[in-house]
Amino acid sequence: MKASSLPSMPTEAMRPTLRKSPAGRPADQITFSVIQQAIAAAADEMFAVLRKTAMSPVIYEVLDFGAGVADSTGNLLSSGAGIPGFVGAIDKAVKRLIELAPSADVTAGDIFVTNDPYAGGVTHLNDVVLLMPVFASGELLAWVGNMAHWNDVGGAVPGSMPVDARDIYSEGLRLPAIKLFARGKLIEPVVKIMTANSRLPDFLLGDLWAGVASARKGAERIERLATTYGRDAFTTALGDYQDYAERQAREGLAKLPKGRLALKETMDDGAIWRAAIDITEDAFVVDLRDAPEQRQDPLNTSRDGAVIAAQLIFKAATAPESVCNAGSFRPLRVLTRPGTIFDPREPAAQGYYFEVRAAHRHALARARGSCARPLSCRSLRLDLRDSGRWAASKNRAALYNGRAPAGRLGRNVEA
Repeated sequence: MKASSLPSMPTEAMRPTLRKSPAGRPADQITFSVIQQAIAAAADEMFAVLRKTAMSPVIYEVLDFGAGVADSTGNLLSSGAGIPGFVGAIDKAVKRLIELAPSADVTAGDIFVTNDPYAGGVTHLNDVVLLMPVFASGELLAWVGNMAHWNDVGGAVPGSMPVDARDIYSEGLRLPAIKLFARGKLIEPVVKIMTANSRLPDFLLGDLWAGVASARKGAERIERLATTYGRDAFTTALGDYQDYAERQAREGLAKLPKGRLALKETMDDGAIWRAAIDITEDAFVVDLRDAPEQRQDPLNTSRDGAVIAAQLIFKAATAPESVCNAGSFRPLRVLTRPGTIFDPREPAAQGYYFEVRAAHRHALARARGSCARPLSCRSLRLDLRDSGRWAASKNRAALYNGRAPAGRLGRNVEA
């Protein structure tokens, strides 16, 4: 074999850390790897189940959905497949649910539903999140979930996306992280309320049961993992995987030029967006506190949505080809100010959040592109010609957009 064809030696950041399990037994790194890859496979299988069983073309053809797995506290374990912005919403939905639901009220067989961006929904009311806790030996082990675009959830217009909405009430039915199943049994009054508020109740039911099937399949796979390898090995593998992702991210961060990248962008309506990226040895800080005040129309995005946009940029800039979990974003900080378009107060409308998030993401990308190392890389490219598309080859996902209320949000940029 020629020397040039030999595989390169792994860097220190690529070497998993050897550690002991909580019980004190030496950890088996091969077992860790098997568990970690099985979690990723479970997320992909959840994606496949939802795609194969959904009733709406926007889900099974457009792939306007995502699936993922989080640990018991809501830290992302596997990004799975699907729209990156949706997968990045699963962990945030879980954390918000944990805040809202007493731990004693979470039992095996439960499934929670939310679409409210002020209660873990992250995006807009059409995107419905189903979350299911996973238990092992009576203890909460993980969460599985999916997020999919439902055709109609009520509101002022068919499709639940009025372009002239002045508050969230006109955008449809709000489901604020409530139980849909209790101990495996459907709570029928909740479903009746949902179908009564939809112009397409049959589609709603079809997509709902597809999401339930997806969540249950994910829970089954995670439970089997814990049973096969034991809870201690499972939880230790999760920590090891997140630490590994953090090392990869920090290795990429160390290669970025340090300093402050400030930008100013003028929108079509004359509004000026200002933001900054501060890159230090140990942090990547996105500062959005100087953003415009929240709008009296649906062009706002939740703070969680602003964080997701920053996560996409950070991941692409530091470790685009590495694994993606909560550890990948430990060096990232996002600063927002309540009452702005990136952190609106209730009841601001958010129906066209994706226009705001896409313009925000692309502005940050242009700022990053102005420094020594371009943001674009072999495995991921940001298409700046269209404010609603993310083209990704290896990630097997694409952001779907095409529901813009007006023209593109902005063009003139100073970075």
